[in-house]
Amino acid sequence: MIRLHHVPFSRSFRVLWLLEELGLDFDVVPYAIRDGSLRGAFQGLSPAGRVPALEIDGLTVFESGAIVELLSERYPEAGLGRDVGDPQRPRFLEFLHFAETMASVVEQLNLNHIFLRDPAQASPVVIKVNTARLAGTLAALERLLEQGPWLLGDRFSSVDTMMGFNLFAAPYYVSLDAYPRLQAYVARLETREGYQRARLRDGVQDFYTKDFYPVPEIG
Repeated sequence: MIRLHHVPFSRSFRVLWLLEELGLDFDVVPYAIRDGSLRGAFQGLSPAGRVPALEIDGLTVFESGAIVELLSERYPEAGLGRDVGDPQRPRFLEFLHFAETMASVVEQLNLNHIFLRDPAQASPVVIKVNTARLAGTLAALERLLEQGPWLLGDRFSSVDTMMGFNLFAAPYYVSLDAYPRLQAYVARLETREGYQRARLRDGVQDFYTKDFYPVPEIG
């Protein structure tokens, strides 16, 4: 039995996507960010009250990076991970964690643009700095994609689900127009059947209400 605790269009989509790429049978338990459902009993599954949490074979695991690494190792026949001793293992781990570096900046922008109870408390300076930081991670990834169609070269891997999700969230704050490799990479991701199946099961996100959130003027 596999059960994913999930918020639509959140980091738990990384795991939802990977489960579909692996062709596994699983249930999705949906939550929402604003309705309090991530507090209380849910914290017994994820102590910080954050998705994802994955129940699998009697275990409960939280943190998307840990879950992605665990699933990659548990199903080696799929070829989506890189085992110890594989020459690509160091780069696999780098991308696994670089995905969280980028996601942490997106999270800060989400907080300032969307989730503050009083929007007047948002800091234009903080937003400007974090937008620049996000653009910096996108520029770095643009350069790293010189090596092939996927993050690890010619073969799709589970780190593409980790980093790929970021590239569906980042354009709310930074246009991808200046990053042609990233645009082509996103287009490739969207053609994958695993991604398409995951989108059908994802649910409707209810926090982004605009297509783009610009940096406010600093007065």
